[in-house]
Amino acid sequence: MPDRLISFRFFPTFGKIFVTFLTKPYDLKNITLMMYWILFIAIALISYWVQANLKRKFDKYSHIALTNGMTGKEVAEKMLRDNGIYDVRVTSTPGMLTDHYNPANKTVNLSEGVYNTCSVAAAAVAAHECGHAVQHARAYAPLQMRSALVPVVQFSSSIVQWVLLAGMFLINTFPQLMLIGICLFAMTTLFSFITLPVEIDASRRALVWLKGAGITNAYNQTQAFDALKSAAYTYVVAALGSLATLIYYVSIFTNRR
Repeated sequence: MPDRLISFRFFPTFGKIFVTFLTKPYDLKNITLMMYWILFIAIALISYWVQANLKRKFDKYSHIALTNGMTGKEVAEKMLRDNGIYDVRVTSTPGMLTDHYNPANKTVNLSEGVYNTCSVAAAAVAAHECGHAVQHARAYAPLQMRSALVPVVQFSSSIVQWVLLAGMFLINTFPQLMLIGICLFAMTTLFSFITLPVEIDASRRALVWLKGAGITNAYNQTQAFDALKSAAYTYVVAALGSLATLIYYVSIFTNRR
Protein backbone atom coordinates (compact mmCIF):
# COMPACT_ATOMS: atom_id res chain seq x y z
CA MET A 1 0.00 0.00 0.00
CA PRO A 2 1.66 3.30 -1.02
CA ASP A 3 2.03 6.02 1.57
CA ARG A 4 0.52 8.60 -0.71
CA LEU A 5 -3.08 9.70 -0.75
CA ILE A 6 -5.38 10.64 -3.60
CA SER A 7 -8.35 12.55 -2.21
CA PHE A 8 -11.17 14.81 -3.32
CA ARG A 9 -11.79 18.27 -2.02
CA PHE A 10 -15.50 18.89 -2.13
CA PHE A 11 -16.79 22.44 -2.35
CA PRO A 12 -20.60 22.24 -1.98
CA THR A 13 -21.02 25.98 -2.33
CA PHE A 14 -19.94 25.77 -5.94
CA GLY A 15 -21.72 22.50 -6.57
CA LYS A 16 -18.58 20.86 -7.98
CA ILE A 17 -15.91 18.42 -6.88
CA PHE A 18 -12.34 19.57 -7.25
CA VAL A 19 -9.80 16.78 -7.47
CA THR A 20 -6.47 17.26 -5.79
CA PHE A 21 -3.61 14.81 -5.91
CA LEU A 22 -1.79 15.06 -2.61
CA THR A 23 1.81 13.97 -2.90
CA LYS A 24 2.72 14.27 0.78
CA PRO A 25 2.76 11.24 3.10
CA TYR A 26 -0.19 10.65 5.41
CA ASP A 27 -0.44 13.27 8.15
CA LEU A 28 -3.12 14.76 10.36
CA LYS A 29 -3.94 17.47 7.84
CA ASN A 30 -4.55 14.97 5.04
CA ILE A 31 -6.63 12.72 7.26
CA THR A 32 -8.71 15.71 8.40
CA LEU A 33 -9.27 16.69 4.78
CA MET A 34 -10.47 13.19 3.94
CA MET A 35 -12.83 13.22 6.93
CA TYR A 36 -14.37 16.49 5.72
CA TRP A 37 -14.85 14.97 2.27
CA ILE A 38 -16.58 11.92 3.75
CA LEU A 39 -18.78 14.19 5.87
CA PHE A 40 -19.83 16.28 2.85
CA ILE A 41 -20.71 13.17 0.85
CA ALA A 42 -22.71 11.78 3.78
CA ILE A 43 -24.66 15.02 4.18
CA ALA A 44 -25.31 15.17 0.43
CA LEU A 45 -26.70 11.61 0.48
CA ILE A 46 -28.84 12.32 3.55
CA SER A 47 -30.14 15.50 1.96
CA TYR A 48 -31.12 13.57 -1.17
CA TRP A 49 -32.91 10.95 0.93
CA VAL A 50 -34.74 13.58 3.01
CA GLN A 51 -35.94 15.42 -0.11
CA ALA A 52 -37.07 12.16 -1.72
CA ASN A 53 -38.85 11.12 1.48
CA LEU A 54 -40.62 14.49 1.69
CA LYS A 55 -41.86 14.17 -1.88
CA ARG A 56 -43.01 10.60 -1.22
CA LYS A 57 -44.89 11.60 1.94
CA PHE A 58 -46.48 14.59 0.24
CA ASP A 59 -47.63 12.42 -2.67
CA LYS A 60 -49.00 9.82 -0.26
CA TYR A 61 -50.98 12.22 1.94
CA SER A 62 -52.13 14.25 -1.06
CA HIS A 63 -54.33 11.29 -1.97
CA ILE A 64 -56.01 11.16 1.45
CA ALA A 65 -58.96 13.56 1.49
CA LEU A 66 -60.21 15.50 4.49
CA THR A 67 -63.63 14.44 5.69
CA ASN A 68 -64.88 18.06 5.72
CA GLY A 69 -63.97 18.65 2.06
CA MET A 70 -61.95 21.84 2.72
CA THR A 71 -59.22 22.87 0.28
CA GLY A 72 -55.85 24.22 1.30
CA LYS A 73 -57.06 27.76 0.56
CA GLU A 74 -60.11 27.31 2.79
CA VAL A 75 -58.04 25.80 5.59
CA ALA A 76 -55.61 28.73 5.44
CA GLU A 77 -58.38 31.34 5.46
CA LYS A 78 -60.09 29.70 8.43
CA MET A 79 -56.87 29.47 10.47
CA LEU A 80 -56.17 33.14 9.83
CA ARG A 81 -59.70 34.13 10.89
CA ASP A 82 -59.57 31.92 13.99
CA ASN A 83 -56.39 33.72 15.03
CA GLY A 84 -57.89 37.16 14.45
CA ILE A 85 -55.78 37.89 11.37
CA TYR A 86 -57.65 39.72 8.60
CA ASP A 87 -54.90 41.61 6.79
CA VAL A 88 -53.18 38.54 5.26
CA ARG A 89 -54.18 37.30 1.80
CA VAL A 90 -54.05 33.68 0.64
CA THR A 91 -52.76 33.35 -2.93
CA SER A 92 -51.72 30.60 -5.33
CA THR A 93 -48.12 30.31 -6.54
CA PRO A 94 -46.75 28.11 -9.35
CA GLY A 95 -44.69 25.00 -8.73
CA MET A 96 -44.61 22.10 -6.30
CA LEU A 97 -43.72 22.56 -2.62
CA THR A 98 -43.18 26.28 -3.26
CA ASP A 99 -45.46 27.24 -0.36
CA HIS A 100 -44.28 30.15 1.79
CA TYR A 101 -45.39 33.12 3.87
CA ASN A 102 -44.18 36.53 2.80
CA PRO A 103 -44.11 38.93 5.76
CA ALA A 104 -43.25 41.89 3.50
CA ASN A 105 -46.63 41.92 1.74
CA LYS A 106 -48.49 39.69 4.22
CA THR A 107 -49.44 36.88 1.87
CA VAL A 108 -49.70 33.14 2.41
CA ASN A 109 -48.59 31.71 -0.92
CA LEU A 110 -49.76 28.15 -1.54
CA SER A 111 -48.52 25.95 -4.37
CA GLU A 112 -50.97 24.73 -6.97
CA GLY A 113 -51.07 21.27 -5.41
CA VAL A 114 -52.14 22.75 -2.07
CA TYR A 115 -54.32 25.75 -2.95
CA ASN A 116 -57.19 23.91 -4.64
CA THR A 117 -56.70 20.45 -3.15
CA CYS A 118 -58.69 18.79 -0.38
CA SER A 119 -56.21 16.49 1.34
CA VAL A 120 -54.32 15.92 4.59
CA ALA A 121 -51.10 17.15 2.98
CA ALA A 122 -52.73 20.33 1.68
CA ALA A 123 -54.26 21.09 5.07
CA ALA A 124 -50.97 20.49 6.90
CA VAL A 125 -48.95 22.69 4.53
CA ALA A 126 -51.55 25.47 4.47
CA ALA A 127 -51.77 25.49 8.27
CA HIS A 128 -47.98 25.50 8.56
CA GLU A 129 -47.65 28.59 6.36
CA CYS A 130 -50.42 30.29 8.32
CA GLY A 131 -48.40 29.41 11.41
CA HIS A 132 -45.80 31.85 10.11
CA ALA A 133 -48.50 34.50 9.70
CA VAL A 134 -49.51 33.93 13.32
CA GLN A 135 -45.85 34.25 14.35
CA HIS A 136 -45.68 37.55 12.49
CA ALA A 137 -48.83 38.85 14.13
CA ARG A 138 -47.61 37.79 17.59
CA ALA A 139 -44.11 39.28 17.03
CA TYR A 140 -42.42 35.90 17.46
CA ALA A 141 -38.77 36.79 18.21
CA PRO A 142 -36.96 34.18 16.04
CA LEU A 143 -39.09 35.16 13.03
CA GLN A 144 -38.27 38.83 13.59
CA MET A 145 -34.58 37.95 13.80
CA ARG A 146 -34.75 35.89 10.61
CA SER A 147 -36.60 38.66 8.77
CA ALA A 148 -33.95 41.17 9.85
CA LEU A 149 -31.23 38.91 8.44
CA VAL A 150 -32.90 38.44 5.05
CA PRO A 151 -31.31 41.48 3.30
CA VAL A 152 -27.90 40.64 4.80
CA VAL A 153 -28.13 37.01 3.67
CA GLN A 154 -29.33 38.01 0.21
CA PHE A 155 -26.29 40.24 -0.20
CA SER A 156 -23.93 37.61 1.23
CA SER A 157 -25.30 34.86 -0.98
CA SER A 158 -24.83 36.95 -4.11
CA ILE A 159 -21.07 37.36 -3.67
CA VAL A 160 -19.86 34.74 -1.19
CA GLN A 161 -18.95 32.12 -3.81
CA TRP A 162 -16.70 34.52 -5.69
CA VAL A 163 -15.11 35.90 -2.53
CA LEU A 164 -14.32 32.40 -1.26
CA LEU A 165 -12.98 31.27 -4.63
CA ALA A 166 -10.71 34.31 -4.89
CA GLY A 167 -9.76 33.88 -1.24
CA MET A 168 -8.58 30.31 -1.81
CA PHE A 169 -6.45 31.34 -4.79
CA LEU A 170 -4.90 34.22 -2.83
CA ILE A 171 -4.85 32.58 0.59
CA ASN A 172 -1.07 32.84 1.01
CA THR A 173 -0.74 36.38 -0.29
CA PHE A 174 -4.00 37.98 0.84
CA PRO A 175 -5.57 35.74 3.56
CA GLN A 176 -7.89 38.53 4.69
CA LEU A 177 -10.03 37.95 1.59
CA MET A 178 -10.66 34.35 2.64
CA LEU A 179 -11.59 35.56 6.11
CA ILE A 180 -14.12 37.99 4.61
CA GLY A 181 -15.62 35.11 2.63
CA ILE A 182 -15.88 33.00 5.79
CA CYS A 183 -17.69 35.82 7.58
CA LEU A 184 -20.13 36.15 4.70
CA PHE A 185 -20.78 32.41 4.65
CA ALA A 186 -21.22 32.42 8.44
CA MET A 187 -24.22 34.72 7.97
CA THR A 188 -25.95 32.10 5.81
CA THR A 189 -25.15 29.42 8.39
CA LEU A 190 -26.60 31.58 11.16
CA PHE A 191 -29.71 32.12 9.04
CA SER A 192 -30.11 28.34 8.59
CA PHE A 193 -30.02 27.72 12.34
CA ILE A 194 -32.39 30.59 13.17
CA THR A 195 -34.78 29.07 10.63
CA LEU A 196 -35.04 25.84 12.65
CA PRO A 197 -37.07 27.15 15.63
CA VAL A 198 -39.17 29.27 13.26
CA GLU A 199 -40.20 26.24 11.18
CA ILE A 200 -40.68 23.92 14.15
CA ASP A 201 -42.87 26.45 15.97
CA ALA A 202 -44.97 27.04 12.83
CA SER A 203 -45.61 23.30 12.56
CA ARG A 204 -46.50 23.11 16.25
CA ARG A 205 -49.01 25.93 15.87
CA ALA A 206 -50.44 24.27 12.76
CA LEU A 207 -50.94 20.87 14.41
CA VAL A 208 -52.53 22.34 17.54
CA TRP A 209 -54.96 24.39 15.47
CA LEU A 210 -55.79 21.55 13.04
CA LYS A 211 -56.79 19.34 15.94
CA GLY A 212 -58.56 22.04 17.93
CA ALA A 213 -60.54 23.30 14.94
CA GLY A 214 -61.64 19.80 14.01
CA ILE A 215 -59.93 19.92 10.61
CA THR A 216 -58.16 16.66 11.38
CA ASN A 217 -59.31 13.70 13.45
CA ALA A 218 -57.50 11.10 15.52
CA TYR A 219 -56.50 9.22 12.36
CA ASN A 220 -55.31 11.90 9.98
CA GLN A 221 -53.79 14.11 12.70
CA THR A 222 -50.97 11.57 12.81
CA GLN A 223 -50.59 11.82 9.05
CA ALA A 224 -50.42 15.62 9.21
CA PHE A 225 -47.74 15.35 11.87
CA ASP A 226 -45.77 12.91 9.73
CA ALA A 227 -45.91 15.22 6.71
CA LEU A 228 -44.71 18.26 8.66
CA LYS A 229 -42.01 16.24 10.42
CA SER A 230 -40.62 15.17 7.04
CA ALA A 231 -40.53 18.81 5.94
CA ALA A 232 -38.71 19.82 9.14
CA TYR A 233 -35.92 17.33 8.43
CA THR A 234 -35.01 19.28 5.28
CA TYR A 235 -34.22 22.35 7.38
CA VAL A 236 -32.17 20.32 9.86
CA VAL A 237 -30.05 18.78 7.11
CA ALA A 238 -29.59 22.17 5.42
CA ALA A 239 -28.37 23.72 8.67
CA LEU A 240 -25.94 20.88 9.39
CA GLY A 241 -24.66 20.98 5.81
CA SER A 242 -24.07 24.72 6.06
CA LEU A 243 -22.23 24.30 9.37
CA ALA A 244 -20.02 21.54 7.97
CA THR A 245 -19.15 23.72 4.98
CA LEU A 246 -18.32 26.66 7.24
CA ILE A 247 -16.01 24.49 9.33
CA TYR A 248 -14.32 23.30 6.15
CA TYR A 249 -13.58 26.83 5.00
CA VAL A 250 -12.32 27.75 8.47
CA SER A 251 -9.97 24.74 8.35
CA ILE A 252 -8.58 25.90 5.00
CA PHE A 253 -7.90 29.33 6.49
CA THR A 254 -6.29 28.07 9.69
CA ASN A 255 -4.14 25.45 7.89
CA ARG A 256 -3.02 27.72 5.07
CA ARG A 257 0.65 27.37 6.00
